[in-house]
Amino acid sequence: MEIQSQFLIISIYIAFASLAVAFLAAIFRLFKGPDITDRLIVIDLSASSLIGFIIMVIIVSGETVYLNVALITALVMFMGNIAFARYLKKTLKQ
Repeated sequence: MEIQSQFLIISIYIAFASLAVAFLAAIFRLFKGPDITDRLIVIDLSASSLIGFIIMVIIVSGETVYLNVALITALVMFMGNIAFARYLKKTLKQ
C-alpha cells in the first residue's frame, strides 16, 4: 500500500509540473505568436491547462464541488471558440 501511495504522490507532482510547463509555453506563444489564430490556440491551451489544474485539485482534495467549475470553464471555452471562429470567418471574407 505504501508503494501505491508514493506512486500516486509522484504522479500528482509530475502532472502539476506538466500542466505548469504547458501553461508557461502557452503564455510564451501568446506574446510571440504572429497571427491571430496562434493567439486563439493559446487561449484554448491555457483554458485546457486551467481545467487540468482544477481536475488535479479535485484529485488531491477529494472535493467534487470543483467539478462544476471545470465543466463550466470547458463550456465557456467551447462557446468562445465557436464565436471567435465565426468572427474570423466573417473577417476573412471581407
